[in-house]
Amino acid sequence: MSEYYYPSDEFVKQANCNDPSVYKRFSIENFPKCYEEMAHLLSWDKKWDKVFDSSNAPFWRWFVGGKLNACYNCVDRHLLKYKNKVAIYFVPEPEDENILPITYQQLYNRVNEVAVILKEFAGLKPGDRVVLYMPMTSELVITMLACARIGVIHSQIFAGYSGKVCGDRIWDLDSRVLITMDCYYRNGRLIDQKKKADEAIKCAKTFGKEVEKVLIWQRHPNKYSSSSPLVEGRDFIINQLEEFRHKKIDPISVSSEDPLFIIFTSGSGGRPVGCVHSSGGYLSYVAWMSKYVLDIKPEDVYWCLSDIGWITGHSFTVYGPLCIGATVVLYEGHPSYPDYGRPWRLSEELDVNIFHTTPSFIRLFRKYNPDEPLKYNYSFKLIATVGESIEPEVWKWCYEVIGKRKSVIVDCWWLTESGGFLCGTMPALKPMKPGFVGPGLPGIHPVVLDENGKEILPGENRPGNLCIKNPWPGIIKTIWKDDDLYVNSYYLKFCKDPNSKDWKDWPFVSGDAAFVSEDGYIQIMGRIDDIINIAGHRIGTREIEAAVFNVEEVAEAAVVGAKDDVKGMVPHVYVSLKPICVPSEEVVKKIKDAVVD
Repeated sequence: MSEYYYPSDEFVKQANCNDPSVYKRFSIENFPKCYEEMAHLLSWDKKWDKVFDSSNAPFWRWFVGGKLNACYNCVDRHLLKYKNKVAIYFVPEPEDENILPITYQQLYNRVNEVAVILKEFAGLKPGDRVVLYMPMTSELVITMLACARIGVIHSQIFAGYSGKVCGDRIWDLDSRVLITMDCYYRNGRLIDQKKKADEAIKCAKTFGKEVEKVLIWQRHPNKYSSSSPLVEGRDFIINQLEEFRHKKIDPISVSSEDPLFIIFTSGSGGRPVGCVHSSGGYLSYVAWMSKYVLDIKPEDVYWCLSDIGWITGHSFTVYGPLCIGATVVLYEGHPSYPDYGRPWRLSEELDVNIFHTTPSFIRLFRKYNPDEPLKYNYSFKLIATVGESIEPEVWKWCYEVIGKRKSVIVDCWWLTESGGFLCGTMPALKPMKPGFVGPGLPGIHPVVLDENGKEILPGENRPGNLCIKNPWPGIIKTIWKDDDLYVNSYYLKFCKDPNSKDWKDWPFVSGDAAFVSEDGYIQIMGRIDDIINIAGHRIGTREIEAAVFNVEEVAEAAVVGAKDDVKGMVPHVYVSLKPICVPSEEVVKKIKDAVVD
C-alpha cells in the first residue's frame, strides 16, 4: 500500500472547505437536493423550480426553470467589490514582451464591446453556434464571455489543430461565423493562424457550408502579421471596428438548460464527439470545484497550464475561477520556452500560489531539468494534476521538488463529458496517496463493475469498469446531433432498465478501468481498451508503466499490448531514459526486474 501524505495544519486552517460534514451533506441519500449548495454560488435571474428532472432519463435536467447568464456571473457581479482587481494576467511567450494585467472592469468593458460586435455586426443571436479557432490569449477568454453574454453557443477548437479539423467542426455546428487570430507564438515561432483558418473555411465549403464572416484578432494591435490576405467582404479585424468601442449590452438571461458551449473530444472509432454543456448545471459545478477542490480565494493567483481548447481550460481557466472572482494567469506559448526555468520564474514574478498542470508536464520537467524549480523563490500552496494518471515516483518528485514538500497535491480524475472533477482528495480533508486519485468527491459516488455488472469490492485488487452511480450537475446534456451515441456510450452498458425514469438504473460508464483499494481510494488503470489479458490475467498498462518508473534511469514509459500465440497478449514496453543515462543491458534488466517485482 502506498504511504499517505498529509496537508499541513497551516493549509487546513486556511482552506475553503475543512469541514468533514461535506461528505454527509453530499451523500447519496441527500441526492439531488444537496446540489443546491453548488447552485447557490451563482447569481440567478430566476430561481429554479426543480433541482433535478429525470423524466427523460438519461437526459438529465438540472435547476429546471432557473434563468441566469454565465458572463454576468463571471464578470458583472464582481464589479462592486473587485472592479480594480486583476482578473487575468496575460503572459506573452516572448519574455521581452510585457505581461498584460486585465482588471475585472477592463474585462467588463472589452467583453461588452465584443458582444455588441457579435450581435450587431456579425448578426449572431441566442442559440447560434460560433466556432472559435484561437490561441491562448486574453482575446480568447473575452470572446468566449462575449458569446455567453448574448446567448451564443461557442465551440473553441484547439489552435494547434489543422485547418481541416476546424473546417469539419464549422460544418458540423453549422457555424456561419469564424473567429480567429492572425498569429501567435509557440516555441519561439510566430504561427500563422489565419492561414490555417483559410484552410478551415475551404474545408467547410467542400461540405456545403459557407462561412459568411471571419472576425480576426491581431496578435500585435494595429499590425496584421499573417501572410494570408484579407478577403474583402468576409474578413474583418475585430480591434479595428472602432464604431463599437465603449458600447455596452445587457446580458441575456437564458435557461439553466440552454447550452453554454460545445467542446469536441475523441470518440471510439475516431469520430469526434461534440459534448454539449449547459449553462446552469455546468457553471454551478465548476464554480464549486474551483472554490473547494482547488481552494481558490480572491487573494490567490492561480495558473492552469491547460490550453483552453480542452475542457480543463474551459472549466478551470475560464468559467470556474472567474465565476468566483479569481485572478488567473493565461500563458501564450510552450512552458519550456525559452528554457525549463520559465514556469518557475513566472510563478515567482506573479506570486502564483495555485498551480494546475498535467503529469506530462511534470514528467517533461523531471526528465530534462529536475533541479530547476529549486532555484526559484515561489511558493505553491496547492498543485493540481489532471488529464492522465501520474505514476507514484513522478508524484513524489513533484511533491519534493516542484512543491518543495509544502504543497498539497490534488490528483483528480474526470472527463470532458463530466464538466468538472469526479474523483480526488478534498485537499484539507483527505490525505494524499501517490498513484491514487482518491475517493469520489462530494456528490460523486463511484463504483467499479465487472463485465457482468457486478460490483468489484474495495480491496479485491481486480480492475473493472469505473462508473458513477448518480448524475451530477456538470455532466453533458447530450452529444451534439447524436442522442443515440450519448446513451450507448455512457449509459446502456450497465443500464438495469432502458425504460426506467429512475436515475438509479442508469449508472454512468466512464470507459476507464480502475480498482478500489481497501481504503476506498481509486487507482486509474487507463481506458478499458488498455487492459491487457495476459494468460487470463487482466493487467492495466498504467500498472506496468508505474512499475517501470521505479527505475531511476527512466524518464518516460509507455506500454502497449501485442498479440501472442501462447499468452494471448503480452506487454511491449517503450522507454525513454533521462538525458544523462546511457542505454545498456543493465538498464534493461533493471526495468524487467521492476515489472516482475
